[in-house]
Amino acid sequence: MALSRRLLNPGEEIVVSTRTHAKALVVPVLTGVLLLALGVLFSVGAPDALTDEPIVVGVVWGAVVLLVLWRTVWPALVWASGSYTITDRRLITRHGVLTRRGHDIPLSRISDVAYERDLLDRVLGCGTLVISDASTDGQVLIHDIPRVEETQRTLNALLHGVHRGERPGAEGH
Repeated sequence: MALSRRLLNPGEEIVVSTRTHAKALVVPVLTGVLLLALGVLFSVGAPDALTDEPIVVGVVWGAVVLLVLWRTVWPALVWASGSYTITDRRLITRHGVLTRRGHDIPLSRISDVAYERDLLDRVLGCGTLVISDASTDGQVLIHDIPRVEETQRTLNALLHGVHRGERPGAEGH
């Protein structure tokens, strides 16, 4: 989805590629709608003494635009720039708009994969993937993964092959 194929090692295949569930955009979009509604309400409902002054209208709409950029557009960019990719060899996370950050975990270092789903996650079909690895961090939590149960099963199947000593990708994943 978002990971460039040129970042893969020779022979490495993408098994799952996703990003955070779109539920992360609900609050920013509602905030943008509310801010725009407040701007329109000011333009229509404010006393004529205020709306007749171009500087006041400019300041109010300038503030609305800045707030929409900060509370709606920026979160959408953050959402769009993040990705989670599982290959037949590693788990790859990438995020960041201006500064890109990434984390790669070889499948051979992953010891356990679990998931957590609250009520809203169950309704929306997403959840948190909990990955235990052999690093000093112990666990990596990947929040709001769409189809988290399916992703967990796929990752477990890959791990089963890796820990049995099979060649990555040998089962046709």
